[in-house]
Amino acid sequence: MIGDHILVLPGGGYEDLAAHEGEPVQKWLERAGVAASVCPYPVNSRHPLPLEAIRAEIRRVREAGAERIGLMGFSAGGHAAASAALAPGARPDERVDAVVLGYPVVSMELETHAGSRRALLGDEPADNLRAQTSVDRMVTPQAPPFFIWHTAPDDAVPVEHSYRLASALARAGVNHEFHVFAEGGHGLGIRDVPLGAVVWRELCERWLGTRGWLPREV
Repeated sequence: MIGDHILVLPGGGYEDLAAHEGEPVQKWLERAGVAASVCPYPVNSRHPLPLEAIRAEIRRVREAGAERIGLMGFSAGGHAAASAALAPGARPDERVDAVVLGYPVVSMELETHAGSRRALLGDEPADNLRAQTSVDRMVTPQAPPFFIWHTAPDDAVPVEHSYRLASALARAGVNHEFHVFAEGGHGLGIRDVPLGAVVWRELCERWLGTRGWLPREV
């Protein structure tokens, strides 16, 4: 048995996987006391291929003995993580138990982030496809708990994305924690984080600890 496990999904606009949002995050989680690995979901691939690949990795980790599986995603990786957690049609062994999102792409109906939308859905996706792939529209009362953080000055993926998801979680009565920091831009990961936002890791560790994901509450 390997106990609990968190899959890390880097950002990169569905065109690349940002290295600083992958292995460094994995190592931080492991130092905190939870097993983790980077999930190399396919990029430059149209929907639903990334979703299917993430669900396959969830099944693989569960078959290896994970009792609970969490997802931690950043930017477009946040959209991928939230999709895997919320999209309908998941098998019982593909469901996850917690989701952590940093400055996530949430809505494909907003004009931003156009690069992620283009890479995932094509140049001119139909309105119904944009709606179907907007994770704020996927929330149900059965969703797992979420921890979300964003920065107010983010001009690549505006904080409106996270507000939409947090509002949907609140309406559905889903347990969640949501932080917006006054400083910082996009793509911060765990490096070069401004003073105001650097506490996201401490807050996240506390959130995970209170749910039994860490060896002790931090």
